[in-house]
Amino acid sequence: MKRAEADGEVGGPVARTGCDRRGHPALTSRRLSGLFVALVMVVAAGCANRGDEEQRGSAAAGVGAARLLEGSPEAFRRRLAELRGRPVVVNQWASWCDPCRKELPWFANLARRYEGRVAFLGVDSLDDRADALAFLREYPTPFPHFFDPDGDVARVFFGGRAFPTTAFYTADGKLATTKQGAYPSEAALEGDMRRYALRG
Repeated sequence: MKRAEADGEVGGPVARTGCDRRGHPALTSRRLSGLFVALVMVVAAGCANRGDEEQRGSAAAGVGAARLLEGSPEAFRRRLAELRGRPVVVNQWASWCDPCRKELPWFANLARRYEGRVAFLGVDSLDDRADALAFLREYPTPFPHFFDPDGDVARVFFGGRAFPTTAFYTADGKLATTKQGAYPSEAALEGDMRRYALRG
Protein backbone atom coordinates (compact mmCIF):
# COMPACT_ATOMS: atom_id res chain seq x y z
CA MET A 1 0.00 0.00 0.00
CA LYS A 2 1.35 3.47 -0.87
CA ARG A 3 2.31 5.89 1.91
CA ALA A 4 -0.31 8.45 0.80
CA GLU A 5 -3.10 5.83 1.00
CA ALA A 6 -2.02 4.75 4.47
CA ASP A 7 -1.95 8.35 5.64
CA GLY A 8 -5.48 8.87 4.37
CA GLU A 9 -6.81 5.78 6.13
CA VAL A 10 -5.28 6.52 9.50
CA GLY A 11 -5.50 10.26 9.75
CA GLY A 12 -8.28 11.15 7.34
CA PRO A 13 -8.13 14.48 5.42
CA VAL A 14 -5.09 16.49 6.50
CA ALA A 15 -3.84 19.96 5.63
CA ARG A 16 -0.96 19.73 3.16
CA THR A 17 1.59 22.01 4.83
CA GLY A 18 4.62 20.32 3.27
CA CYS A 19 5.85 17.37 1.22
CA ASP A 20 8.59 14.84 1.52
CA ARG A 21 11.09 14.08 -1.21
CA ARG A 22 8.55 11.90 -3.11
CA GLY A 23 5.86 14.56 -3.06
CA HIS A 24 3.85 13.00 -0.23
CA PRO A 25 2.49 15.09 2.65
CA ALA A 26 5.13 15.48 5.33
CA LEU A 27 4.19 14.09 8.75
CA THR A 28 5.62 16.39 11.36
CA SER A 29 6.16 15.30 14.96
CA ARG A 30 3.23 17.49 15.99
CA ARG A 31 0.93 15.82 13.45
CA LEU A 32 2.12 12.37 14.53
CA SER A 33 1.43 13.23 18.16
CA GLY A 34 -2.06 14.41 17.25
CA LEU A 35 -2.80 11.22 15.32
CA PHE A 36 -1.55 9.11 18.23
CA VAL A 37 -3.74 10.97 20.74
CA ALA A 38 -6.79 10.62 18.48
CA LEU A 39 -6.15 6.89 18.05
CA VAL A 40 -5.85 6.40 21.81
CA MET A 41 -9.13 8.26 22.38
CA VAL A 42 -10.96 6.09 19.83
CA VAL A 43 -9.66 2.87 21.38
CA ALA A 44 -10.53 4.06 24.90
CA ALA A 45 -14.06 4.98 23.82
CA GLY A 46 -14.54 1.57 22.24
CA CYS A 47 -13.41 -0.21 25.41
CA ALA A 48 -15.71 1.93 27.54
CA ASN A 49 -18.70 1.17 25.31
CA ARG A 50 -17.92 -2.53 25.38
CA GLY A 51 -17.68 -2.43 29.17
CA ASP A 52 -21.04 -0.68 29.42
CA GLU A 53 -22.63 -3.28 27.12
CA GLU A 54 -21.20 -6.14 29.18
CA GLN A 55 -22.45 -4.54 32.39
CA ARG A 56 -25.93 -4.07 30.91
CA GLY A 57 -25.89 -7.68 29.69
CA SER A 58 -24.94 -8.95 33.14
CA ALA A 59 -27.70 -6.89 34.74
CA ALA A 60 -30.23 -8.21 32.24
CA ALA A 61 -29.10 -11.77 32.94
CA GLY A 62 -29.61 -11.19 36.64
CA VAL A 63 -33.13 -9.90 36.11
CA GLY A 64 -33.93 -12.80 33.81
CA ALA A 65 -32.74 -15.33 36.41
CA ALA A 66 -35.01 -13.85 39.04
CA ARG A 67 -38.29 -13.68 37.10
CA LEU A 68 -41.02 -12.82 39.58
CA LEU A 69 -44.36 -12.31 37.84
CA GLU A 70 -47.27 -10.34 39.23
CA GLY A 71 -49.50 -12.99 40.68
CA SER A 72 -53.25 -13.45 40.77
CA PRO A 73 -55.41 -16.56 40.57
CA GLU A 74 -56.59 -15.46 37.12
CA ALA A 75 -53.03 -14.94 35.81
CA PHE A 76 -51.99 -18.31 37.20
CA ARG A 77 -54.93 -20.09 35.54
CA ARG A 78 -54.15 -18.35 32.24
CA ARG A 79 -50.57 -19.61 32.40
CA LEU A 80 -51.79 -23.15 33.08
CA ALA A 81 -54.09 -22.89 30.05
CA GLU A 82 -51.17 -21.71 27.90
CA LEU A 83 -49.18 -24.76 29.00
CA ARG A 84 -51.99 -27.20 28.14
CA GLY A 85 -50.53 -30.21 26.37
CA ARG A 86 -47.65 -30.59 28.84
CA PRO A 87 -47.69 -31.71 32.46
CA VAL A 88 -47.01 -28.89 34.93
CA VAL A 89 -45.20 -29.07 38.27
CA VAL A 90 -45.85 -26.18 40.65
CA ASN A 91 -43.54 -25.42 43.57
CA GLN A 92 -44.87 -23.14 46.30
CA TRP A 93 -42.09 -21.59 48.38
CA ALA A 94 -41.05 -18.57 50.43
CA SER A 95 -37.68 -16.95 51.11
CA TRP A 96 -38.08 -17.49 54.88
CA CYS A 97 -38.72 -21.25 54.41
CA ASP A 98 -35.55 -23.23 55.21
CA PRO A 99 -36.71 -26.48 53.52
CA CYS A 100 -37.43 -24.44 50.37
CA ARG A 101 -33.74 -23.53 50.12
CA LYS A 102 -32.86 -27.21 49.96
CA GLU A 103 -35.70 -28.17 47.64
CA LEU A 104 -35.75 -25.43 44.99
CA PRO A 105 -32.44 -26.51 43.36
CA TRP A 106 -34.01 -29.96 42.84
CA PHE A 107 -36.85 -28.36 40.89
CA ALA A 108 -34.31 -26.42 38.83
CA ASN A 109 -32.42 -29.63 38.04
CA LEU A 110 -35.57 -31.47 37.00
CA ALA A 111 -36.78 -28.53 34.90
CA ARG A 112 -33.55 -28.71 32.90
CA ARG A 113 -33.63 -32.51 32.69
CA TYR A 114 -37.25 -32.62 31.46
CA GLU A 115 -37.14 -29.47 29.33
CA GLY A 116 -39.74 -29.69 26.58
CA ARG A 117 -41.59 -32.54 28.31
CA VAL A 118 -42.66 -31.01 31.63
CA ALA A 119 -43.33 -27.35 32.48
CA PHE A 120 -42.47 -25.88 35.87
CA LEU A 121 -43.88 -22.89 37.74
CA GLY A 122 -43.00 -21.36 41.08
CA VAL A 123 -45.37 -19.60 43.48
CA ASP A 124 -43.80 -17.33 46.10
CA SER A 125 -46.45 -17.05 48.82
CA LEU A 126 -46.74 -14.89 51.95
CA ASP A 127 -43.39 -13.27 51.26
CA ASP A 128 -41.65 -9.92 50.82
CA ARG A 129 -40.82 -9.00 47.23
CA ALA A 130 -37.25 -7.84 47.92
CA ASP A 131 -36.50 -10.96 49.94
CA ALA A 132 -38.00 -13.14 47.21
CA LEU A 133 -35.86 -11.53 44.49
CA ALA A 134 -32.73 -11.99 46.62
CA PHE A 135 -33.73 -15.63 47.13
CA LEU A 136 -34.08 -16.20 43.38
CA ARG A 137 -30.71 -14.61 42.73
CA GLU A 138 -29.19 -17.08 45.19
CA TYR A 139 -31.21 -20.03 43.84
CA PRO A 140 -31.85 -19.29 40.14
CA THR A 141 -34.25 -21.45 38.16
CA PRO A 142 -35.02 -21.82 34.44
CA PHE A 143 -38.74 -21.24 35.07
CA PRO A 144 -40.81 -18.22 36.20
CA HIS A 145 -42.45 -17.59 39.56
CA PHE A 146 -45.67 -15.87 40.60
CA PHE A 147 -45.50 -13.37 43.45
CA ASP A 148 -48.34 -14.33 45.79
CA PRO A 149 -48.14 -12.12 48.91
CA ASP A 150 -51.63 -13.01 50.18
CA GLY A 151 -51.63 -16.71 49.29
CA ASP A 152 -54.47 -16.37 46.78
CA VAL A 153 -52.61 -18.18 43.98
CA ALA A 154 -51.63 -21.03 46.30
CA ARG A 155 -55.28 -21.66 47.12
CA VAL A 156 -55.92 -22.51 43.47
CA PHE A 157 -54.06 -25.81 43.99
CA PHE A 158 -54.97 -26.21 47.70
CA GLY A 159 -51.62 -24.88 48.86
CA GLY A 160 -50.70 -22.30 51.46
CA ARG A 161 -51.08 -24.57 54.49
CA ALA A 162 -47.49 -25.88 54.51
CA PHE A 163 -44.18 -24.72 53.06
CA PRO A 164 -43.07 -25.94 50.66
CA THR A 165 -46.01 -27.41 48.75
CA THR A 166 -45.92 -29.13 45.37
CA ALA A 167 -48.80 -29.50 42.94
CA PHE A 168 -48.89 -31.73 39.86
CA TYR A 169 -51.05 -31.01 36.81
CA THR A 170 -51.59 -33.50 34.01
CA ALA A 171 -51.11 -32.59 30.36
CA ASP A 172 -54.85 -31.93 29.98
CA GLY A 173 -54.73 -29.29 32.72
CA LYS A 174 -56.24 -31.27 35.59
CA LEU A 175 -54.86 -31.09 39.11
CA ALA A 176 -53.62 -34.61 39.86
CA THR A 177 -52.47 -34.15 43.46
CA THR A 178 -51.01 -31.66 45.93
CA LYS A 179 -48.28 -32.60 48.37
CA GLN A 180 -47.95 -30.58 51.57
CA GLY A 181 -44.41 -30.30 52.94
CA ALA A 182 -40.90 -30.92 51.69
CA TYR A 183 -39.51 -33.87 49.77
CA PRO A 184 -36.71 -35.88 51.38
CA SER A 185 -34.72 -36.09 48.15
CA GLU A 186 -34.66 -35.11 44.48
CA ALA A 187 -35.32 -38.74 43.56
CA ALA A 188 -38.53 -38.75 45.62
CA LEU A 189 -39.68 -35.55 43.92
CA GLU A 190 -38.93 -37.01 40.49
CA GLY A 191 -40.81 -40.18 41.40
CA ASP A 192 -43.98 -38.23 42.25
CA MET A 193 -43.58 -36.13 39.11
CA ARG A 194 -43.49 -39.25 36.97
CA ARG A 195 -46.35 -40.85 38.91
CA TYR A 196 -48.77 -37.93 38.92
CA ALA A 197 -47.74 -35.59 36.08
CA LEU A 198 -46.25 -37.93 33.50
CA ARG A 199 -48.45 -40.84 34.57
CA GLY A 200 -45.68 -43.36 34.13
